[in-house]
Amino acid sequence: MLSRGAPDDCCVFLVDVDNTLFDNDRFAADLGARLQDDFGADGRDRYWHLYEALRDEVGYADYFGALQQLRLEREAEPAILRLGEWILTYGYADNLYPQALEAVTHLQALGTTAILSDGDAVLQPHKIRRSGLWEALHGEVMVFVHKQDMLDAVQKRYPAGHYVMLDDKAQVLAQMKRLMGARLTTVFVRQGHYAQQAGPDIEPAPDLQVERIGDIRGFASDGFGRAAAAVPLAGI
Repeated sequence: MLSRGAPDDCCVFLVDVDNTLFDNDRFAADLGARLQDDFGADGRDRYWHLYEALRDEVGYADYFGALQQLRLEREAEPAILRLGEWILTYGYADNLYPQALEAVTHLQALGTTAILSDGDAVLQPHKIRRSGLWEALHGEVMVFVHKQDMLDAVQKRYPAGHYVMLDDKAQVLAQMKRLMGARLTTVFVRQGHYAQQAGPDIEPAPDLQVERIGDIRGFASDGFGRAAAAVPLAGI
């Protein structure tokens, strides 16, 4: 595949999806309500138990994998076959955060912009397409099990002198910062439950913070570069 992106003296913007552009907490709440309607509180809780156990095993959120496991326990119930369709046809476009698409447009005006997301190989790309993000990003989409482990592949696909990562998980930003140092500006988007759980002791701390993804529209390109403090690189 040909590498794409900006010349080496330009900036590439990398944007997470869940709870950064897309309100995944709301999706999870809607799914929980649907599970309770179809299977009662016990069935709902059983699904989330399977989901958490599977996430610990494979390292990413696998909603369909948990559904398949629940099906083995409730195969005789007709509602189990309708739940997969509900997940596929969910109104993902309605769950984008306010000004999410405007924030993407703003970043695209500043430099090459791409989605860099964690997730499974089925629902996550489907979510990105159905939400309108795939089209808005012109197909510049990467989905990995752990994005912080794939930075070499990201830089090969999008060669640049500097990168900016926007994410709701401060710990993931810190891991990426330790690997890339001053070549990466980390932007902590304080949305969703992961952001609320982040403590003050994350090291290195994010270079920039915004309360909402729409706030990024107030940043100019030079502001990102100035914020990128140097940190010791991993392994050095």
